[in-house]
Amino acid sequence: MRLALGQMNATIGDFAGNGAKIESLWKQAEAARADLLLVPEMALCGYPPRDLLDRPSFQAEAARLLGELARRAGKTALLAGTFLANPSKTGKPLFNAAVLLRNGRAAAVARKCLLPAYDVFDEVRHFEPAKAPTLVRLGGRRIGLTICEDLWNDKDFFRQRRLYRDDPGETLLSRGADLIVNVSASPFSEGKPRLRRRMLSRLARDGGVPVVYVNLVGGNDELVFDGGSMALDGRGRVRARAALFEEDFVVVDLDGPRVTAVAGSEPADLPDDAENEPLESLRRALVLGIRDYARKCGFQTAVVGLSGGVDSALVGALAVDALGADNVTGLALPSRYSSEGSISDARALAVALGIRLEIVPIEPLFAAAKATLAPLFAGRPDDVTEENLQARIRGMLLMAFSNKLGPLLLTTGNKSELAVGYCTLYGDMAGGLAPISDLPKMRVYALARHLNRRAGRPVIPVSTLEKAPSAELRPGQTDQDSLPPYELLDRVLEGLVERNQTPAAAARAAGAPEALAAGIARQIDRAEYKRQQAAPGLKVSTKAFGSGRRIPIAQVSRA
Repeated sequence: MRLALGQMNATIGDFAGNGAKIESLWKQAEAARADLLLVPEMALCGYPPRDLLDRPSFQAEAARLLGELARRAGKTALLAGTFLANPSKTGKPLFNAAVLLRNGRAAAVARKCLLPAYDVFDEVRHFEPAKAPTLVRLGGRRIGLTICEDLWNDKDFFRQRRLYRDDPGETLLSRGADLIVNVSASPFSEGKPRLRRRMLSRLARDGGVPVVYVNLVGGNDELVFDGGSMALDGRGRVRARAALFEEDFVVVDLDGPRVTAVAGSEPADLPDDAENEPLESLRRALVLGIRDYARKCGFQTAVVGLSGGVDSALVGALAVDALGADNVTGLALPSRYSSEGSISDARALAVALGIRLEIVPIEPLFAAAKATLAPLFAGRPDDVTEENLQARIRGMLLMAFSNKLGPLLLTTGNKSELAVGYCTLYGDMAGGLAPISDLPKMRVYALARHLNRRAGRPVIPVSTLEKAPSAELRPGQTDQDSLPPYELLDRVLEGLVERNQTPAAAARAAGAPEALAAGIARQIDRAEYKRQQAAPGLKVSTKAFGSGRRIPIAQVSRA
C-alpha cells in the first residue's frame, strides 16, 4: 500500500485556498500512484476555528467544500480533516471528523474520540466525542483512523496521569488494526517535536504496526504548528519524515510492518536539525508565527521600536527573517534619559539587519506633556507616572506610524516582564503582535546569541548583549533596580507560571528566598489586567500567557 502525507498550511476560513492546496496535494498523490492521501486535522476549514463553528455560513462552506472534494475523489482516496453536524438531538452540535473520500463518495467517517479541554484547547465547547474509533479496510489493510488527541493517552507512555479513560489507539489494535493513521493539528512548544516522535514510536513498537502521522504546519494567531509529519515502521523507527515548519509532501510504501520512503523524506530516524537544536527550533517557530500572522491578517510590512536593548533587537532580527529586510522599519525614540550607547546600538542593529531606521526624539512631546500636567500634579515629585508617560508617548508614535503607513507594529516585551507587570499598558505594550512574549529574559539572550552564531557575525551588537538591561526612563536606571536578577526571576517564574507551584515550592526549586517568590507571585496576580489587554503573543512554551491561561482579574490572591 502506498500512502501520501500532505503537510499543509491551512488558513482559518479560507475554504477556497485550503481546497486549492488539497487539490494540489491530491494531484501529486495521484502522480505518485498513492492509494491514500492524508491531510491534517480540520484542513478544510483551518484550526482552531473556535466560535466560527457557530456561524451557519461557516458550516455551509465546509459542507460545500467537502461535497466538491467527494465528487472529485477517484482511485486515490483522501482522508480529509473537517467537522460534521451531529444528527442527534442531544449533545454538542458538531463532530471533529476525518472523512475518507473515494470513488466519488464518502466511504467512511472517523469522529474524534478524545476532545482536549486544557491549555489552549476547548474542543468540548463545540464537539461531541465519538463513542469509538473507526476501523476501515483499504488496499488490503485494516486501518485505524485517529484524530490528533486520540493517540495522546497511551498508558505505557503517560504513566503519571492520563486525562481520559479510553485509549483509541489500544482499542484499534485490539480490533485488529494493522496500520494506525493520525491526522493532527498539534501546536508547537519547546521539546514537543521530540515528545511526539517518542510517543508515536512507543505506540508503533508496542503494537507492532506502522503508524503514519500528518500534522498541520503554519501560524494561526498565537499558535504555531510545526508539521513534522512522519511514518514509523512496526519497530517504532521513523522511516520517512516531512520537514519541520514548512509545507511538505512525503510518499511511503507499506508492506506488512515495514515502511519504505518513496519521495520527499529522510529514510532514517535521525531527528531534523530543528528538533535536535532547541534554539533553532525556537527561532523557526517564531519566524513562522510572525510571517503567517502578518500574511494571514493582510500585512506585508512591520515596524519595531528599537531601544538599543536585547528584546527589541531580537524582535527586529526575527521580523527580518520572517518578512525580509526591505519590509521592516525600525523607529528609535530617544528621550532625555536615553544613553548614546542605546542609540548607537540601534543604529548598529539596523545596519547589520539592512533595515531602515528612523530616529524620532520624544523630548518635545515629553516636555509638553509634563507642562500640561504640571497644574494637576503640583507639589508632587516625579515618579513612575512620568516614566510611563515616556513609554506611552513612544507607543502613540509607533501606532501613528503603523496607522499612517500600514505596517504591523510588533511589540517587544518578554515573558519575564509581562509576568510581573514590568511593562506599560498603552505604551510599550501597544501593537498587533507580541512575538517574544512567551520567552523569559534569559531565553531571549540565548536566542539572540544563537542568531549571531547562526549568522557567523554579530547581527545583534555585542554591546547590546553585554550591557545591563534598562528601560532608561530615569537617570541611571537598570531593570534590577525593580526586579531580582533575571536568572533568578526566570527560575521562580518557571515554577509559578509553568508548573503552578506554590511560592514555597517555586522558591525551593529556584534556590530563592520564599519571601521573594511570594512577592513575585503577588506581582503576577496584580498584572493580570495588563496581560488581558496585551497584543496576542506566540506560544512556544508549555504554559504561555494567552488563551491557555485563564486567571480572573478580580480575585483574592492566596499565593
